[in-house]
Amino acid sequence: MKKMGLLIVVAGVALIIVLAAAFFYLGPIVKAGVEKVGPMVTKVAVRLDGANISFFNGSGQLKGFVLANPEGFKTPEAMKVGTIGISVAPKSVLSPKVIVHSIRIEAPEITYEAGFGGSNIGKILENIQSVASQEKSGATNSASKGLQVDDFVITGGKINVSATVLGGKSITLALPEIRLSNLGQSPQGITPAELSSQAFGAVVEAAAKAVAANAANLAKPVMDAAQNLGGEGKDRLKKIGSGVSDLLKAKKQ
Repeated sequence: MKKMGLLIVVAGVALIIVLAAAFFYLGPIVKAGVEKVGPMVTKVAVRLDGANISFFNGSGQLKGFVLANPEGFKTPEAMKVGTIGISVAPKSVLSPKVIVHSIRIEAPEITYEAGFGGSNIGKILENIQSVASQEKSGATNSASKGLQVDDFVITGGKINVSATVLGGKSITLALPEIRLSNLGQSPQGITPAELSSQAFGAVVEAAAKAVAANAANLAKPVMDAAQNLGGEGKDRLKKIGSGVSDLLKAKKQ
């Protein structure tokens, strides 16, 4: 009986050690995962300064997220975010599908830079969509876990339209709030590339709407550059561009 009692005590101590280790190392694990998977999906450098996530309730924050620009663009990054709030079902981290209750991106700063070969955010969206398409067709053997995201919100953001687009001028626009819900509800969930494609596609569309809403200030130079967005974003912006042209005509009448 004494031996049994001793084993129970040892097992209890071991469990506490494991839980403590998980508490302290879950953040670094998330940070390493973001910096590993991010570049694979976006084809650009991704940096995360740190992550603090509780193993016990799954809530925490990601801090200092930076998404770099593709080669050939002058501005230092396409997006930077100070804080991202996240809530995860802790037990799901060890399962084939990770359940994320919420992701809340606060006050992101997006830089829209257009060049002769297109725009930075358009290029990144093309990269993401390409990876997502390859995964869906089975062209790549993805070992990533499936994801379920119940609520995804981007709020308080702004978009800096680069000086290149405006011929030496610069303008900052408010980014409309973005909310996506019930992503990856199927048993297998969605891949990081599929999640990124939906989220970044929504960012591109929101940015296009911001440009359209400020057409009188941005006028023709920005809209001409906006047409360089590739893939799905290009089709969206063409529609927005048509609406802006009509809006400008209406203002003149």
